[in-house]
Amino acid sequence: MVDTPPALPPVLSSPVPSPCVSLCKMNRDSGLCEGCLRTLDEIIAWGKADDDFKRAVWAQLPHRDAMLDFD
Repeated sequence: MVDTPPALPPVLSSPVPSPCVSLCKMNRDSGLCEGCLRTLDEIIAWGKADDDFKRAVWAQLPHRDAMLDFD
């Protein structure tokens, strides 16, 4: 049996995967999608964006989680 190496984190992968989790709901207060934590502008730009842009967005996602109140 061959060991499979662990998958690269999204910020190191190429092409950079989308953070979309198919839970599309924009939060009125923060302007962020409650599923992927991206702004509407980032979601629109994603398809044509380069990997540097996508990695920059991924880097912001952990900080944005605190901006949303899921209660």
